[in-house]
Amino acid sequence: MKYDFSAFTNVKITGAELSRLNDDELSVLCVQARYCQAMTDADINVMHKIVSEEMTFTHMSGLKQTREEYFADIAAGRLKYFTIGIEDPVIRVNGVRATVTFTSVLNASAYGARGTYRMKGTHHYEMRGGEWIAVNG
Repeated sequence: MKYDFSAFTNVKITGAELSRLNDDELSVLCVQARYCQAMTDADINVMHKIVSEEMTFTHMSGLKQTREEYFADIAAGRLKYFTIGIEDPVIRVNGVRATVTFTSVLNASAYGARGTYRMKGTHHYEMRGGEWIAVNG
């Protein structure tokens, strides 16, 4: 397999048989895992490469942030991700657009509240310059 998911030490993918995914699906899932690993590493440089400039984030609390506001909270430690689980991912690729629907299991500290948070959601990607980039849905 040309995708090395073992490199994502703080990310656990469960409920998916990687051997059954095609190359396009694996490439999208790999970017999702890389993004989650960057979140746990607070690696803003990697996150800038993966997330489009126009991306917005909506938290469980309803707080909405621009990409830069969200990244600033991660860099400052106001949002700290320890591990991220990607449960039961379903990857759909349609040309230059892709989605990953999964249950995210976040072991995190969000603005001082530490816990494990489970959220089902869909992340959207678009192929730009030969790379999958996270975009708004």
